[in-house]
Amino acid sequence: MLKRTEMQVIKLNATDSTNAHIKRMSRLEILPDFTVVQANRQTAGRGQMGALWEAEAGKNLTFSLLKRLEAFPARQHFTLNATISLSIYKALQDLNIPELNLKWPNDILSGGRKLCGILVENQVQGTYISQSIIGIGLNVNQTTFANLPGATSMKQLTGQDYELDQVLSVLLKHLESDLANVDAGALNSKLKQYEDFLYLKDMPAGFRRKDGSPFEGIIRGVNPEGLLRIERPDGSVESFANKEVQYPATRI
Repeated sequence: MLKRTEMQVIKLNATDSTNAHIKRMSRLEILPDFTVVQANRQTAGRGQMGALWEAEAGKNLTFSLLKRLEAFPARQHFTLNATISLSIYKALQDLNIPELNLKWPNDILSGGRKLCGILVENQVQGTYISQSIIGIGLNVNQTTFANLPGATSMKQLTGQDYELDQVLSVLLKHLESDLANVDAGALNSKLKQYEDFLYLKDMPAGFRRKDGSPFEGIIRGVNPEGLLRIERPDGSVESFANKEVQYPATRI
């Protein structure tokens, strides 16, 4: 059963995924800009490239929002991702979460462990993005991650219990502000800010290619198309799309 709160958030007890739920709603009605759907439990939550997002019901935030765009060039899609990641980063700073970093392409870490995942699904018309559905999963009060040894939560990091609605309010405040007048031209600076907080940037590390072969390199940044730039020991720079490289295999 769903209800609309004073925050104009649509709350669900359960759904397969909040991104999928917004898509279904969109087929039935014209949704207002910044429609938000939050679920207490997702039965088929998804991360990047179809990976499953596992979260204990009632202890974390899983929500999606619809953002309508005007003439946003599809080729600059990653600057939109960067803006969203930075918004959540700032919200977590407001909540005094320590040791934050942005891990390319769409994760937020604390102390090198995954705290938040983001899934952005864009609707493209011609060469422009007309709207985005932005899915966010944030580990809040969950304290055990049996199948996710690299995960952490806000409670694990601070020892505090959090009211989910209060955390959601902080996140939405930043997202609504940063996405209110989103403009592709103004987003070029966002990519630089994103790189400033990029996990392992300018640090030697070990990586693995898609075929499993290891190599050493140094992350130098992200190009406007969203490819990760890694400098090799010989000085050459390779660019990788999502799922073409795994890291960190090791720190050097």
